[in-house]
Amino acid sequence: MNLIKKILFFCFAGCVSILFAQTSKIDTEGNELLKKIDRNLTPVSFESYRKLINIEPDGKKKEFVLYTAKKGNDKMVTTFLSPKTEVGRSTLRLGDNMWLYIPNVGKPVRITSMQSVTGGIFNNSDIMRLDYSEEYDCVKLDKSSEEYIMTLKAKTGNVAYDKLLFKVDVKNSVPTQIECYTASDMLIKTLYFKEIKTMSEGIKRPAVIETDSPLHKGYRSVMVYSKMKIREFPDEVFTMQYMPKIPDLRN
Repeated sequence: MNLIKKILFFCFAGCVSILFAQTSKIDTEGNELLKKIDRNLTPVSFESYRKLINIEPDGKKKEFVLYTAKKGNDKMVTTFLSPKTEVGRSTLRLGDNMWLYIPNVGKPVRITSMQSVTGGIFNNSDIMRLDYSEEYDCVKLDKSSEEYIMTLKAKTGNVAYDKLLFKVDVKNSVPTQIECYTASDMLIKTLYFKEIKTMSEGIKRPAVIETDSPLHKGYRSVMVYSKMKIREFPDEVFTMQYMPKIPDLRN
């Protein structure tokens, strides 16, 4: 075996070893639970109404109302219904890619997962959340009679958080709390899931998500779901060309 063949052999063997090591860490039962949690939080395709409230340390609040449509595991659009200054502003998410459309400004512009279209603690990844199981693998599952704790690791470097620590309500298979960490294990924010309610058609999930961050002391953001129901949409809805018409999706 010449030198080049030896190098290629060891590189290939190393890659296989790394892949095997990564695969062996995945908790299969935890991954199945994560998929169940995804379906309990949202149907595969749905529409919903939400209010986002940003709260400053002095108690000052800014509120937004959003309409959201999602299809499959990788498509989502939102549009602002209030305040008046934001009406018609819309977002599109296709997998890891996100765009913002502002009426009378021109073509949509790219935005990132760590930015925030509402300027609060919730970033774009939180506001346009796809299935957790699409972006994360469960690498550890700790069980107790009333609460499970799941450690999730990002599948790629393209997501907002490198690691998530889930606390799960065993009875309802929904999260009660999620801690979000960077690759260096720094806590970015904590999400608190509250007030489990039946939305419609058997959708039972937390109606309120609150968040705070050690990086923004004294600030809080709250997301309140008022409606959610299963609805199918054509693929054309989830294109940049359709973004000016997203407000027309509402029944």
